Amino acid sequence: MWFKNLQLYRLPVGWDVGADAVEDQLAKKRFVPCGSQDQETRGWVSPMGDEFLVHRVGGQWLIALGMEQKLLPSSVVKQEAEERAEELAGRQGYKLGRKQMKDLREQVMQELLPRAFTRRRKAFAWIDPAGGWLGIDAPSQARAEDVLEVLRQSLDVLPLGLVRTELSPTGAMAGWLAGGEAPAGFTIDQDCELRSVSEDKAAVRYVRHALDGEEVRGHLEAGKLPTRLALTFDDRISFVLTEKLEIKRLDFLDIVKDKLDEQGAEDARALFDAGFALMTGELGRLLPALLEVLGGELKGGDAPAAGAMPAELRPAA
Repeated sequence: MWFKNLQLYRLPVGWDVGADAVEDQLAKKRFVPCGSQDQETRGWVSPMGDEFLVHRVGGQWLIALGMEQKLLPSSVVKQEAEERAEELAGRQGYKLGRKQMKDLREQVMQELLPRAFTRRRKAFAWIDPAGGWLGIDAPSQARAEDVLEVLRQSLDVLPLGLVRTELSPTGAMAGWLAGGEAPAGFTIDQDCELRSVSEDKAAVRYVRHALDGEEVRGHLEAGKLPTRLALTFDDRISFVLTEKLEIKRLDFLDIVKDKLDEQGAEDARALFDAGFALMTGELGRLLPALLEVLGGELKGGDAPAAGAMPAELRPAA
């Protein structure tokens, strides 16, 4: 069990809703496959394929949202509706009006839905009640919102907040690149995206390229700011930090995964639990360290603008 991405949210530290209570509340929205006229359904499934919706390992929880979607392209519906409309027009001697076409498309969709293929997927979320973290393995905030929407509908109370830091990720990343050095505990890797704050939104992307040269500093001085930067923490976790404080391309390095081999898990469940425990343990070290180098969590006032340019990089007046 290794997350590839992490969309982060804050719960009150020491959130006191028990796992049993969460289990009962999630059970009210268990996953049910699409009916004949459903285009999409969402509901909670067991992360382990057993009867439990909240999988618990050492005080850490794992939940999973199941989603099923009918694959019925709008182009197929449109084509079928147009063919039927032509046939009707030939019989009645005049073309269908706008409302008639709308009704015909809806009729075609209802007829085709039962025969459409379906696609299923899962989205996992990690809950650390003691540490106050909710992390969703999703590549974007929009995809994470799929999970949050159903979670809000399921739980009686969900005191969720955004993670805000004293320094914007953009400003902090610009400072690290300008100085040619990451903060203690972190190293700068070789992937980066710089984007102009001007209207043209010009962008420069570096892939497997050294970032400590004059070229990168020149882009910074010209007004481009980092929107993503590849980093490694403590030689154990590599990831890409974005301007929105998203953590992408998570990779737990060999030094971490070697521990899994040392534990010698004997079956699939034990291996899953060991991996989940290792992952959450490493994230429990990374996240406080990351917040610290971003100036700590914002206690009050407005969060810094995501595209704000650090003072030391602003052009002289």
